[in-house]
Amino acid sequence: MENNIGLLLSKRAFLTPNVEAVVEVERNCRFTYEELNRRSNRVANRLLAEGVTPGDRVGLLLMNGVEFVESFFALAKIGAVLVPLNWRLVADELEFILSDSGTQVLIFGGEFSEIAADLHSRGDKTALRSWFQSGGDTLLEFACDYDTEASASSSKEPETGARDGDVIYIMYTAGTTGIPKGVVHTHDTCLAGQATAIPCNDFRRGDRFLSVLPIFHVGALTPIITNIYGGTTTVICREFDPLKIWETFERERITCALLVPAMLNFMWQVPDKQKYDYSQLRWVLSGASPVPVTSIEQYSSLGIEVHQAYGLTETCGPGCLLDGSDALAKAGSTGKAFFHTDVMVVDENMQEVADNVPGEILIRGRHVMKEYWNRPEATQETLIDGWVKTGDLATRDEDGYIYIIDRVKDMLISGGENIYPAEIENIILAHPSVAEVAVIGQHSERWGESPLAVVVRSDEGLDAQKILDHCEGKLAKFKMPKSVEFVDEIPRNPAGKVLKRVLRKQFRMPAQA
Repeated sequence: MENNIGLLLSKRAFLTPNVEAVVEVERNCRFTYEELNRRSNRVANRLLAEGVTPGDRVGLLLMNGVEFVESFFALAKIGAVLVPLNWRLVADELEFILSDSGTQVLIFGGEFSEIAADLHSRGDKTALRSWFQSGGDTLLEFACDYDTEASASSSKEPETGARDGDVIYIMYTAGTTGIPKGVVHTHDTCLAGQATAIPCNDFRRGDRFLSVLPIFHVGALTPIITNIYGGTTTVICREFDPLKIWETFERERITCALLVPAMLNFMWQVPDKQKYDYSQLRWVLSGASPVPVTSIEQYSSLGIEVHQAYGLTETCGPGCLLDGSDALAKAGSTGKAFFHTDVMVVDENMQEVADNVPGEILIRGRHVMKEYWNRPEATQETLIDGWVKTGDLATRDEDGYIYIIDRVKDMLISGGENIYPAEIENIILAHPSVAEVAVIGQHSERWGESPLAVVVRSDEGLDAQKILDHCEGKLAKFKMPKSVEFVDEIPRNPAGKVLKRVLRKQFRMPAQA
């Protein structure tokens, strides 16, 4: 079989055609591997008829569901390149990603019709030429009906259009400059991501894996590929609801799940959760931010192991993993490197540090990204002799366990979403009454962290609400500052760099939301 990720679905459908592949909780839809593969082939053949050729970029603005899964594998089969779009972004942010990637075709859900219409009205600011709408009460006049068009297409296997080092997706992640960068992965790096992750995770034949995180994130997309590879059933929730998760554990007999720490926290607050039957649930994989020791202990008291993963979009996901056997003994650690992955902690001269000495984490493996799309300088800064510079500070103990202690790049993680302060700072600085601004993270019981804007104003009439109003519509909701504090000056070092550690000490109080 050719090294093409799309063909994993074809082979799985051949081997276990009648096994449930995907279950959608909210719509109560169920598809076997044979059904999912046929649906994927129809999408692939319709896109070929539309003139999509190998290397063409196709954007997906879709909620979690079968449409996303089948489209991803369809694109992989024909050699097109997926550009997954974060549906929490505003039109300006999406326009940049679509334009930067050169995306020509957009498949969007009906719930995003308004933003799709906005993007369409911008004309040649993007390279979009074809639009497919899935669902919705009214079909936009410039769009084709995704479901109708796909249903009318052939379900035969399309000709394979990519393999090995060909690009499979460009996934955008915010940069420290506030400008998103497209992380480029290939069929090879994706398959290598599977090879390093599978030996370290407790997957079994007949497992039912609950996927709640948005699939436009690598942390959700990579496990779905794993499930297809191994013949596992993926149970998908379109949105997170803590009560429904407990109900789904029981109704769908979930054996393993992917949930970020904030989700685990919300779920723990559900009253009478013990009345649900979660006896089949062996473990929950968590990541995006450190899992609190209290959460590990709470779920352990229910007989549920919490496995903590650490990784990056740049590594196709895998970096380190702390499994259930060490979750309590090594609480606070993010574990050891995955099977075919090397992790090193280095000083500013790229020399490995001794045990228990802080340094930056580097990751190496065949699953590391190819490059940043159209960003050769950024690629050169991040990829050093095959190692990815993560920007995360950590220590390594004498047993090889990694403990993350800070983030070099000052990135915030709120509810599982990466937030880079520079992006928010650039927006706030555009306000005529703002002289200086620095954005830091505050501890939040609900979200893990929330952004706080520390502002020096040039007009005493400026208040917090005016700054929040200025940000509205320019930033996705999850990036919006939750509060604003005013100061006379922002502390800086002699070189002029903002001393954010000083601001964190000054504003230690918990976030307002």
